[in-house]
Amino acid sequence: MTRFIFITGGVVSSLGKGLGSAALGALLQARGYKVRLCKLDPYLNVDPGTMSPFQHGEVFVTDDGAETDLDLGHYERFTGNPACQNDNVTTGRIYTNVLQKERRGEYLGATVQVIPHVTNEIKDFIAEKDGTADFVLCEIGGTVGDIESLPFLEAIRQFGNEMGRERALFLHVTLLPYIPAAGELKTKPTQHSVKELMAVGIRPRILLCRADREIDQSDLNKIALFCNIDEEKVIPALDASSIYEVPLTYHKVGLDTQVLDAFGLKDEAKKEPDLGAWERIMRRIKNPETEVTIAVVGKYTNLADSYKSLNEALVHGGIANKAKVKIKFIEATLFDQDEAGIAHELQGVNGILVPGGFGERGAEGKIKAAQYAREKKIPYFGICFGLQMAVLEAVRNQLGIDKATSSEFDEDGEHVIGLMTEWTKDNKKEERGSDTDLGGTMRLGAYPAKLKEGSKVAEIYGTTDIEERHRHRFEVNINYKDRLEEQGLIFSGLSPDGNLPEICERNDHPWFIGVQYHPELKSKPFDPHPLFVSFIEAAIAQGRLV
Repeated sequence: MTRFIFITGGVVSSLGKGLGSAALGALLQARGYKVRLCKLDPYLNVDPGTMSPFQHGEVFVTDDGAETDLDLGHYERFTGNPACQNDNVTTGRIYTNVLQKERRGEYLGATVQVIPHVTNEIKDFIAEKDGTADFVLCEIGGTVGDIESLPFLEAIRQFGNEMGRERALFLHVTLLPYIPAAGELKTKPTQHSVKELMAVGIRPRILLCRADREIDQSDLNKIALFCNIDEEKVIPALDASSIYEVPLTYHKVGLDTQVLDAFGLKDEAKKEPDLGAWERIMRRIKNPETEVTIAVVGKYTNLADSYKSLNEALVHGGIANKAKVKIKFIEATLFDQDEAGIAHELQGVNGILVPGGFGERGAEGKIKAAQYAREKKIPYFGICFGLQMAVLEAVRNQLGIDKATSSEFDEDGEHVIGLMTEWTKDNKKEERGSDTDLGGTMRLGAYPAKLKEGSKVAEIYGTTDIEERHRHRFEVNINYKDRLEEQGLIFSGLSPDGNLPEICERNDHPWFIGVQYHPELKSKPFDPHPLFVSFIEAAIAQGRLV
């Protein structure tokens, strides 16, 4: 029997609903349950694929090619369960489905309305998960009280009534803000948030109270009294030293125990989960044997969530090497014109990582960062756009083709990087053009690659056959392969048909690898991606040379 847990949030956004959902999923999994997590997002975009990283953070890509909310990255990292297309839905996708059904005449002449048609579509999305796991954790994006969240709240209210208390549980995450002038945490915002939720017919049975300091028991009791919730089910959720400490701290305050108790699983609640993996991870994080500094030369550095999976993959590489990884974010545009600034900003770093991105802004700075890493023999990791900029750097400075560029940002010049117009997906030919929609039209999801025998990447992976997740429109022109390999830039990974470069590495450098895909999307704290493990290992070795 599948039980459903609906996680809502109040007071302010970015409270950590996604992280809390992932941590609860990890705790239930540690008790031997099979879990599945999904996200309902209230914005009108069909998916986040065309949204700015500054507004939405990173776009997380699944194996089956879905562009999803970054919280699905948390779900994967904490449970190890691969997410899929049907684990994330937006208002835009819900309305698209409803309107398509209306056009096909599936509503038999009825007036199409939010209730029941939109809410039924949302319930169908949730019900599809019935039978797929012991627990389905369903996070509702946004904040209670937002007008765009109302259809989702109404849908889960109906779903909860249909399932009954034995199969549906509402968990609400709120904030207890600290007022310095008063010297105390305030419970009133939480009271108002619960009142808003109850006004739409949902009564939460568990409250997760976020705070940056200890919450007095009297405050927790006060919240329980005014919100009509059992005292033991008002749970403090304090800031942690690492996100990977959250499962441990939430278990300590009884979150998983109270969830099981709420479902009537009292005997199961008394058993202790196996949290050995999380304890080992935290020992590594809290007791590093060394430290490295990695420069991330990007174009969305003002918002750390733009590179969420990347940041965590670097941490995972550090955990594997018993090292603390300090990330130094550098805005790529700083290097566009300022030659002296490159040496100043990159002085003393142990590794340079150039991540993915779109558009011309910052491209010249990323090319200069790749050049600096090549010439100074500093470990370099280029991901997606970072691979393309490393290739452009080699073509310009080693092959002497000054006009080498990408068709993404210049119609003139010599196009070393060009728009892909066709490729193979699941034995079918995919075709795109410059005039197609932007949303959902990239090369998305998991694709296989063949690695060169004896190459650095083959050694790192321990195999010559890999499959990694992609998200890009532009590709390195294979016609430059032979000339670049004469200059030490080896095409060590290709698509199975040999037409699309997947990986480049330098045979004249301690560690210089660029990949067209996004390895960070598959990295987990207990299963770090081998490329990040090797990169941090090389950065540690670089630190010993300085």
